[in-house]
Amino acid sequence: MPKFVKVIAAVVIGVVAFVYGVSPVDIIPDPLFPVGIADDAAVWIAAITAIVKLLQGRKPGGATPPVAP
Repeated sequence: MPKFVKVIAAVVIGVVAFVYGVSPVDIIPDPLFPVGIADDAAVWIAAITAIVKLLQGRKPGGATPPVAP
């Protein structure tokens, strides 16, 4: 995947996560304080993880296996 496509995808992921976080429409409403904020935090953490993996060129999923010497 070309670098500019990765950057555009990372920006789109970040914008969508931000809009979900500030939007009053959630899966779990924010007035249910601990749980309502937790779902927003989970979306932001997942977005940050996806962006980092996308820009580093790693595939989503588990950890990469160690390289044999």
